[in-house]
Amino acid sequence: MTKVRIAKSEDSRMESMADEFSGFEGMEDDPKEMARAMKKMGNEMGEELPPEFNEVVDRLESGQSPEEIESALPDLGNTDLSDDD
Repeated sequence: MTKVRIAKSEDSRMESMADEFSGFEGMEDDPKEMARAMKKMGNEMGEELPPEFNEVVDRLESGQSPEEIESALPDLGNTDLSDDD
């Protein structure tokens, strides 16, 4: 059986993500729940995410806290996303 993908509008995807993350506060105390939410967000975006995203999700699933991940991956948020080369 093949997978069927249903096209969603950008507004619909953003609305779905907003609903998912409305209760994001307190999730830092439950890394596995945070990983589940991040996976869902990644799927909703429908775009290829950088390998760092998967690494963070894997670490959260293994029980690492966001603080532990930040100290293990200090350059995580320091990528230049501009098109200026």
